[in-house]
Amino acid sequence: QVQLVESGGGLVQPGGSLRLSCAASRIIFRIYVMGWYRQAPGKQRELVADISSNGMTNYTDSVKGRFTISRDNAKKTVALQMNSLKPEDTAVYYCNARSGLSNYWGQGTQVTVSQ
Repeated sequence: QVQLVESGGGLVQPGGSLRLSCAASRIIFRIYVMGWYRQAPGKQRELVADISSNGMTNYTDSVKGRFTISRDNAKKTVALQMNSLKPEDTAVYYCNARSGLSNYWGQGTQVTVSQ
């Protein structure tokens, strides 16, 4: 069974930084598009950033210039470096892996940006 395990969430003050990491197992990691999504209370889950198998990245407008997604195919990990965090970045962040009809989710990690 495919597993995606997120780590790195927590509480941070506005303007601070966090680095999320997702470790994948039982998956041919290199062929998957890896992404980070987030869901705030009362809102729909939204794409934050994704990275293709060959390293092409895509970001939602609200995080451009602040967040950076990266992947390590050898270690089967994907990371999200989040800088200049804002209160509106508060959400549960989910790791996602997709390829064709296959679509997998991690359990999520809470990120809270508050004084």
